[in-house]
Amino acid sequence: MPQKRTFKKILIANRGEIALRVIRACRELNISTVGCFTPEDETGGWIRYFDEVHELNGLNGRSGYLNIKALLEVAEKAKADAVHPGYGFLSEQASFAKACQESGIVFIGPSPDGLRKAGDKIMAREAAQKIGIPCLPGTSSLSDWKEALRVSRELGFPVLLKASAGGGGHGMRLVRVPEEMELGFSSAEREAASSFGSGTLYLEKYLAAPRHIEVQILRDSYGRGVYLGERECSIQRRHQKLIEESPSCVVTEEMRREIGQKAIQFAAAIDYTGAGTVEFLYEAGRFYFLEMNARIQVEHPVTEMVTGFDLVKEQIRIAEGFPLSAAQQEIKIQGWAFEARINSEDFLRNFIPVPGTIKKISLPGGPGVRVDTAVYEGYTIPEAFDSLFAKLIVWGKDREEAISRMKRSLLEFEVSGIPTTVPFHFRVFSHPVFQKGEFSTRFIEEYFGEKVLISEEEKEMAALVSVLEMQQEKLQFQHFGERNPWALSARMQNYGIHP
Repeated sequence: MPQKRTFKKILIANRGEIALRVIRACRELNISTVGCFTPEDETGGWIRYFDEVHELNGLNGRSGYLNIKALLEVAEKAKADAVHPGYGFLSEQASFAKACQESGIVFIGPSPDGLRKAGDKIMAREAAQKIGIPCLPGTSSLSDWKEALRVSRELGFPVLLKASAGGGGHGMRLVRVPEEMELGFSSAEREAASSFGSGTLYLEKYLAAPRHIEVQILRDSYGRGVYLGERECSIQRRHQKLIEESPSCVVTEEMRREIGQKAIQFAAAIDYTGAGTVEFLYEAGRFYFLEMNARIQVEHPVTEMVTGFDLVKEQIRIAEGFPLSAAQQEIKIQGWAFEARINSEDFLRNFIPVPGTIKKISLPGGPGVRVDTAVYEGYTIPEAFDSLFAKLIVWGKDREEAISRMKRSLLEFEVSGIPTTVPFHFRVFSHPVFQKGEFSTRFIEEYFGEKVLISEEEKEMAALVSVLEMQQEKLQFQHFGERNPWALSARMQNYGIHP
């Protein structure tokens, strides 16, 4: 039987909004928190919420949060009982979980073996196939581009090259014709090696217009597992998610049970414990196993909104050796939730990251609205890290109300000093195709991509929304004097853009 213990102090080996998210869960559980930071994060808004904080001396940028030795030195110095890795960085590294284990510190997540089996995409694919979960036609590891070309000719183009140790769209290349294989393979291999320390690639048959559906699971040390519904994550750019919702408007209750049970079966097959996400592609009525993310997801709040579960608290309790707090029959999906990732990016220039200083920020609120962020006026978003700086999450009694609430909240989300994805999200939630739920992972490419002809009216609308949301500092409300949401709403209506 697992040994139960209560953590007194946890090191949060991460930064930004996810660090603050974990701090809040710990505080409600009466657990002290320890933070660490590199020089770029000394003024981070989340730093002041830690009970104890240590600088990662001599380390800069991502290298600090990826340095296992330095992180464990902080944990040991602070006498932390456990480490919460958040997402990204070392959250899915079996070597980090093993090092924690060897140091007598609990890693809040799967065992090293569970991480290895889930994190290796080829190994995970093989495990899924063994228990009868459908996978796309594909390969195990590839030796070189010539082997990839030979296999691709057999499968038929297009194909997708993917990093075995990858995620987040890194080390991934779409190869449409044989002539693209050599260059595609070499660039994917380099990026995979740089991002994950391994250049191993495999490939899968490419689906032209699938939907990306993922299932949130929890599994404890007693072998009990539950699924908490699905999330739709099809609105993506460069294979990276921008908008998520729960539930999905194409998943029936019967389908939910089917993929939920498959997700739990997969977790059991690799002896997985903790919170995790099993991802599927869906097309023409069929689900195909994609991968498992062995950590808390960026988009976990939408599941929390429709189920009422605190997934971070569940992670911690599982790591303490306690059983799940609910059985499957007790988990109900109520209402509808969306998450919009707010990045410091210029969506009119192919979502190019634009770090800079936030000169003004005003966050939305009201019923059913949640904002996860740790930035503030005067905070400078550093170049060293991902451009995500906030997540806007809304809940409604149904999809229509949730969309309406998201649009209202986006209009209230004011940021100046940097361009953001706020106006892009407003355009998506206003788009009739999105509102009808008739979209795929190619939505942005089809309706917002450079190769798609955008009308002059749409270009004008995009520019106007950018002005109205005050993303470009030089453009002001010249006709309305004081900058306030009522002026913003009135001007939008004058231009035929209805909030």
